[in-house]
Amino acid sequence: MKKKEIFEVFFRKKPAMILLALKTSNRNRYGSVIAKEVDCTYSHAVKILQEMEKNKLVSFVKEGRIKTIKLTDSGEEIAGHIERIRDKL
Repeated sequence: MKKKEIFEVFFRKKPAMILLALKTSNRNRYGSVIAKEVDCTYSHAVKILQEMEKNKLVSFVKEGRIKTIKLTDSGEEIAGHIERIRDKL
């Protein structure tokens, strides 16, 4: 089994990839950019991000008409753990 396949056994692919995409960026991100990076629809990415917001892993920052997304401290910590697990696999 390939590394990528075994990683997906333990984690749902899109939510884990969204957290990792947010972690690798030093700036706030847009939902549409994240959706493209993890290869899913905008609506699916937003649905995942809303669940993450409910669980205080990400926060939405409204700047005019645009909402950016950033990891909270908890989200940053969890993304770090996921990244280390992925690297070990």
